[in-house]
Amino acid sequence: MGRRKKPATTHGIAVVDKPAGVTSHDVVAMLRRRFDERQVGHGGTLDPSATGVLVVAVGKATKLLRFVEKTSKAYVGEIVFGAETNTLDADGEVTVTHEMGKIDLAAAQAAVDDRLLGDIEQVQPMVSAIKIDGKRLHELAREGVEVERPPRPVTIHSFQLMPTDEAHVLLAAVECSSGTYVRTLAADLGHLLGGGAHLRNLRRTAVGRFTLGEAAPPDECTLLPVEAAVRTLDRVDLPQHLADLVANGRVLPAWEGEGPWAAFGPDGALLAVYERYGATEAKPMVVVPQT
Repeated sequence: MGRRKKPATTHGIAVVDKPAGVTSHDVVAMLRRRFDERQVGHGGTLDPSATGVLVVAVGKATKLLRFVEKTSKAYVGEIVFGAETNTLDADGEVTVTHEMGKIDLAAAQAAVDDRLLGDIEQVQPMVSAIKIDGKRLHELAREGVEVERPPRPVTIHSFQLMPTDEAHVLLAAVECSSGTYVRTLAADLGHLLGGGAHLRNLRRTAVGRFTLGEAAPPDECTLLPVEAAVRTLDRVDLPQHLADLVANGRVLPAWEGEGPWAAFGPDGALLAVYERYGATEAKPMVVVPQT
């Protein structure tokens, strides 16, 4: 008979400034040890060499990670023109070199504005955590296997290029939808300019409304309240008679707007997240345990 899991006793959201050289899973393991809690997960993988905002949920906050994962992301990084790598970033081996000379900032920005803004389709890199037929792409890549990856729709809200002290390197600031690979944007821009490129020094500056301003290293980050996970959602405050129905997963009359809505009880506790159900009602997506 298996050992029963110990109920979670520590709950909240940690905004971590992930250091380079560790995986997102490593950060989760660090916080499991630090908070002595097994129920821990993160809201969006960062590559081992990348740094910046990694939102980690602890305890019952893990039920709300989907509302963190689906928010927009912001990054800064350097695009190095003239060399392609097998990982599309500086961690990989150089596979092709190009003589591109000094990069014209105006021409590069024009290419971005014309082809890499708004709703686009992106082929995900082989070295990534996406699963194809139940196996992660990076696992297949280590085995020397390359599989066809169907393009996926992503949205690039902004993509601004800036000069650096190196003629063949541009600084990029990107705001994009969840699921976007900035290293793929870098590689695509290199091709658009008639050569190739890869990404280095990627830093995530924001995940939704979680920013570097409140982030700290894994051993220093504070634990925010559980309701921080739904800070981007519309809030509704329920009277006691409706709050009593939420624990049973009851459908309620919809509120103004399209939802989802974060429903709070009279005592200020987050009770559930509701989504629209038909024309006039709302049903729970997640009910948050109150004990």
